[in-house]
Order: sequence, then C-alpha cells, then structure tokens
Amino acid sequence: MGSSDEKVVAVIMVGGPTKGTRFRPLSLNIPKPLFPLAGQPMVHHPISACKRIPNLAQIYLVGFYEEREFAMYVSSISNELRVPVRYLREDKPHGSAGGLYNFRDLIMEDNPSHIFLLNCDVCCSFPLPEMLEAHKRYGGMGTILVIKVSAESASQFGELVADPVTNELLHYTEKPETFVSDHINCGVYVFTPDIFTAIQGVSSQRKDRANLRRLSSFEALQSATRSPPADFVRLDQDILTPFAGKKQLYTYETMDFWEQIKTPGMSLKCSGLYLSQFRVTSPNLLACGDGTKSATIIGDVYIHPSAKVHPSAKIGPNVSISASARIGAGVRLISCIILDGVEIMENAVVTHAIVGWKSSIGKWSRVQAEGDYNAKLGITILGEAVGVEDEVVVTNSIVLPNKTLNVSVQDEILL
Repeated sequence: MGSSDEKVVAVIMVGGPTKGTRFRPLSLNIPKPLFPLAGQPMVHHPISACKRIPNLAQIYLVGFYEEREFAMYVSSISNELRVPVRYLREDKPHGSAGGLYNFRDLIMEDNPSHIFLLNCDVCCSFPLPEMLEAHKRYGGMGTILVIKVSAESASQFGELVADPVTNELLHYTEKPETFVSDHINCGVYVFTPDIFTAIQGVSSQRKDRANLRRLSSFEALQSATRSPPADFVRLDQDILTPFAGKKQLYTYETMDFWEQIKTPGMSLKCSGLYLSQFRVTSPNLLACGDGTKSATIIGDVYIHPSAKVHPSAKIGPNVSISASARIGAGVRLISCIILDGVEIMENAVVTHAIVGWKSSIGKWSRVQAEGDYNAKLGITILGEAVGVEDEVVVTNSIVLPNKTLNVSVQDEILL
C-alpha cells in the first residue's frame, strides 16, 4: 500500500470523574479534560496536535464520563478542525491497553496503518508527525515518546532503558523503588495494528492461567482476589515491560517541555507552557497592548474576545482570561487563570491563582500564593461563585464554591 493511501487514527484517553479527584474543586463544575489551559480545553491541545498527523482519518476520545458531557465539545471541535472526533464511553475499567482493545472494531473501521495513543493529562509539544516518521524507520510494533528528567523525579513515572544507537526499548519498569534510568515514558505512543494481537495475547494467557487455577475451590478463591480480569490489560506492566528487548518497541526522545497535569497547581504551570508555545504555533491567540488604548501586556497572555479589560490594567506574564470576564481599572494579574464570568474590581491583585467561574474579587483585594505548583496550597484556588469582598487578602488557600470572604485568610482550605 502506498504511503498516500495509509490512514492514521488517534485515540486520546480522557479518564473519568473518579480519576479527577485531585483536581477538585475545579472538577466539581466541569470534566477535567474540558478545563481551560491557555484559553483552550485541556483535551484541545492534544487534539489540535493530532491535526498535524498526515492522513489522519479519525480522533477517538475514550473515557468514563457521560456522553452528554462531551457532546457539545466534540461537535464544535469536529467542525473547527474538519476532522471527525468521536467520544467513546467505557462501560467499566479495562486498563489503558484494554480500553484500546475494547473499541478495536471501531478503531480499525478505516483500516489504519498506524494508531496514536495519547493521555489527555499530558502537557507537551506533541511531536506526532516526527514520531510517526521515526516509527516507520524503526519498523517495530510501537514507539514511545520519552524525555530525560532529573534522577530524583524519575521514580514517579515509568523508567526505561533504550539502546543509544537503535533506540530500541530494552527495559521498562513502572514507578520503580530503586533508580533504573533518568529517561521516562511521556504517555504518548504510536502503534501498528499488531498492538491488538499483543493485547489479545495477554488476555488469552490470563484466561488460560485462570482455567488452570480452577483445580480447587480454594485456589480459585485466592486467584480471584489476586488477578485482574482477563480483559483488564495495562499498557505499561502488561505490554511495555514484557515486550521490551524483543525488537518490537522503540523510543523517540523529545527535547521540548513535558509535564503531567494531575493537580490544579500543575494546570497553571501547563497553561503557561502552552501560552509560550503559542508564540510559535498560534501567535494570533496571544494578546498585546501597551496601556494606551488597551491594557499593558507583559509576556504571554490570552484574553477571550468577549472579556472586557480596562486599559489601565496590567496583565501577565502567564495569564489566561476566559469568556465574559470583567477586569477593572488598575488591576494587576500575574500567573493566573481567570474563568468565565469573573469580575475583578479596581486595583485588585491576583497572582499564582485560579479564579473560578462567576467569582468576584473586590476593590484593593489580593488573591495570591507563593507559586509552588507541586505544593497542595502552592497556588490559591477560588471555586465557582466565590465572593472576595473589598480589601480582603486570600493567601495560599483553597475556597470551595459559593463562599463569601469578608476577612483575610492564609494557608486554609475553606469548605
């Protein structure tokens, strides 16, 4: 088959409501994949990266959310990118590889030569066309995006060893207790359809072992509590680890940025990374202004066209302002995400914070934090419809929805 006839499909794993608990209180209002980073839903960034893959036929979003929660977004993004995007709801957990296998008939409908698999809560530049080219050169079943990190942080992820010349994956271990390597799995893959045979092989082996164990009722009871179901297949432990060193899996290293978006703090950091990437990919999305006719803009800033920002405000760096927000005179915004319908009144300051939908911040108030993206209270978060009255200071705190603050708070979680 000629390369012009080859079709590619992409599958993006979006998780489900039980998975986003660390993202509260923000995920109380909206599925985590639809939370805006740099003014676009989180899942929009990998979807728009998929658009650059040659011969892309279809994008599938796979998760546990109700279909109605994604219906509007899927419809609008399909029209915007002119690529069919479809949401597929899992009936039960199948594991990262099992989820792919569960929808194999749909995924193979277009008879694709290659299948991309991405995780929604990964923030990177998604060098997908480059990965595909490398994958075709390697000639294996799959290629994994990898990055070099500090030895201290590597153990939080899947560590791997690759051949320095051929880039073949030689060894893979998920979150090891002892140091293996400073190269980690980025959660972005490209496979040939052979991946389905490999997943089916794991399921079959598991079924065979389960049948063998039915020698006695006691052993059957023991194994039922120990073994996952036959159709629950994890990509890391069940595919990557056993297939390493068998000339089936290869690596492609990114020299660009990479982060995992597990918490609101990391979402603020990743919003900034995507804003800086816009300088190269979508400079038209970035605001500009010198304080004469429009607000003074410093660094990378996104302002939704429907937001109203006073010319005397000073915005940036790393600020994203969503639809229908109103930013008053003399306001200073630094490193923050301002969500839909927020009002920030005269001379208020917001720094290292996420301000929830329809919240209001009074005159001369401060909503601030130290900006440690990894700490639980490293950024301040206001849930939906939180009111901060005039001259109140909120520092390193998380405020749940529908609260009104008329006194200053520090280092608190306000339920």
